[in-house]
Amino acid sequence: MIGLGTIVNCITVIAGTTVGIFLKSGLPERFERIIMQGLGLCTCFIGIGGAVSGLLTVQDGSVSTQHTMLLVLSMVLGALLGEACNIEKRLDSFGSWCQTRFTKGNDSKFVEGFVASSLLFCVGAMSIVGALQDGLNGDPSILLAKSVLDGVAAIVFAASLGKGVYLTVLTILVYQGGITLLAGFIRPWLTDALIGQMSCIGSVLIFGISINQIFGKKINVGNLLPAIFMPVVFFFLSRFIPVLGTL
Repeated sequence: MIGLGTIVNCITVIAGTTVGIFLKSGLPERFERIIMQGLGLCTCFIGIGGAVSGLLTVQDGSVSTQHTMLLVLSMVLGALLGEACNIEKRLDSFGSWCQTRFTKGNDSKFVEGFVASSLLFCVGAMSIVGALQDGLNGDPSILLAKSVLDGVAAIVFAASLGKGVYLTVLTILVYQGGITLLAGFIRPWLTDALIGQMSCIGSVLIFGISINQIFGKKINVGNLLPAIFMPVVFFFLSRFIPVLGTL
């Protein structure tokens, strides 16, 4: 069944968030803070691992870098586009709009929970590759594995940030479900190398999320989201400007 992975992912996030909400009611603030910092450290190493695997290559026993300029250009152009669209503010505004309608208004971390968890659950390699595999082959295995990880993360996020994590389900449905439905149309243009480049940039953004989790909001990761799709733009432009294919 195509789309099963995304459906299960949403269910595990809902279940994990529910467990986290119950835990939150009995946790002092200092416990919430240290849990969030611990999750931030885990997120940090997940991001570093994905970025390093995409940027470093080993040939004949020597380590070298690859796609460095692609990463830099993607981040710069993605930042310009994201800042122009002000994606982060729009996410915050949507979270605030939902907060006023679905909560009593005293949940100060509702928006933060929605934005932080949405970014973490959707910018990783597993979201892109898993959604493509589910949409093309009806194989949800990657997304099912991701569902378990997201469910555990949802418990921790909800225990620290509250009910806003529930809203992440909408983000997963739109982003991950959208890729699954469009997989048959976009897969012919997405080579394994291109998917790897997108995943690498996504891992760098995950590292940025970890900084916000540990030190408080320092980076507008939402405004960097277009960077993930810049390798696709460079791929098409390389047909007319061959030098872009060497980035």
